[in-house]
Amino acid sequence: MRDRRAGFTLIELMVVIAIIGVLVALLMPAIQAAREAARRTQCTNNLKQIGLALHNHHDARKLLPTGWTAFQSGTLTPDAEGEPGWGWSAGILPYLEQGTTSVRVQEKVAILDSIHDPVRTTVLPDFICPSEPLDPLWKLDKEDGLGELCELSRSNYVGVYGTGEIEDDPSRGNGVFFHNSRISFKQVTDGLSKTLMAGERSSLHGGSTWLGMISGGDEAMARIVAAGDHTPNQPDGHLDDFSSHHTGITLLVRCDGSVDAVADDIEGSVFQALCTRAGNEIVPGN
Repeated sequence: MRDRRAGFTLIELMVVIAIIGVLVALLMPAIQAAREAARRTQCTNNLKQIGLALHNHHDARKLLPTGWTAFQSGTLTPDAEGEPGWGWSAGILPYLEQGTTSVRVQEKVAILDSIHDPVRTTVLPDFICPSEPLDPLWKLDKEDGLGELCELSRSNYVGVYGTGEIEDDPSRGNGVFFHNSRISFKQVTDGLSKTLMAGERSSLHGGSTWLGMISGGDEAMARIVAAGDHTPNQPDGHLDDFSSHHTGITLLVRCDGSVDAVADDIEGSVFQALCTRAGNEIVPGN
């Protein structure tokens, strides 16, 4: 008698492979959703730490950091496109446990000075959203469009300038961060829980940086602050808008330190009211 061994037929094997394929296809969306939920949680934590650092800066100096500091070269005449250019996020480095980077920042020396070559490419995870798909280093074009100016470290978080066009009046934003701003929480008369302080900026329309306003750079002022004239994640959005890689929402931190998930379909007037510090607007549900 021959020894007959049991085994799979080709058809049975194909059926098993097909079943496994179906199960994998069913599981993948759940796995991706879980990963995105974890990334969103980390992004929320980043903004909470930024909010806490801003509060610690205010407690220590009785003011929020300036949106960006800039003067005409060699003078004390204010110039929104001047130097040194350091922004609000560079001002909170000591309160984000980034003391090593902070001591390398010479606040009165231009960002583009050679002394800051290593600083410009220092990647700080606190300023990177985990859902950001692009490299943490990017290259800023010159304002005249004739080539690249420098390489910069990316940031996915920008300050709230207000509701106007940044370049139209960079020194008079109605938010909390603008050129040479010196805003205290006492001046946020709309209420700390009803005023946004900073929020997400994806790389969809261009890069942003934690360093500040880079003099001579393309759309340099919008690289450190954002305008709330448009709601986040508009299909026809601009660089100076808030935006996010998280589906359907953009994360922003309020002046009281709480983090809010702002839906893409928020009413424009409500979002603009949240972006002003003293507009006396009534914000429904807040």
